[in-house]
Amino acid sequence: MAIHITGDEAADQLLTDSPFALLAGMMLDQQYPMEHAFRGGAKVKDRFGNFDPTAIAGADPEEFKEICATTPAIHRFPGSMAGRLQDLARIVVEEYDGRTERIWTEAADAKDLAKRLKALPGFGPQKVKIFVALLAKQLDVRPDGWEAVAGDYALEGHRSVADVVDPDSLQKVRDYKKEKKAAAKAG
Repeated sequence: MAIHITGDEAADQLLTDSPFALLAGMMLDQQYPMEHAFRGGAKVKDRFGNFDPTAIAGADPEEFKEICATTPAIHRFPGSMAGRLQDLARIVVEEYDGRTERIWTEAADAKDLAKRLKALPGFGPQKVKIFVALLAKQLDVRPDGWEAVAGDYALEGHRSVADVVDPDSLQKVRDYKKEKKAAAKAG
């Protein structure tokens, strides 16, 4: 299944073809518009020449930081996110032999998957739920108990990046998030 999150054909193709790009996009999706966060892998690939976790893990940290900070940057905090991206790549290389998809394909069940994701940089409880829902909805990866782990994000609707399949659904997710922020602000 093709992934359509960014509105950029090349970036969406990288997300479709590269489990590491999808995982990295989710990591970058914080305090930054989701479609821009998920374009981060394509920006790095264009500047670095590839988006291979082994190459990223082994890159000189200062040079990699510069690549990530080049305008348009991969995130509003490009320096810290460059470090996180290299940390993520190292984990994928050291624990999963550079094969990102092993994080979910070899998980015993959804609880094990959640444990594996929580061990990654930038993956807190909410992000884990969203990513499990994204895997289930976009890639049809549904380990036993995924609905319980994903919580509200497992429901039909437009709550998170897991529900984005086109520009219309992206706008619906944005509207939902805007409503939730307004409600929280109101009290």
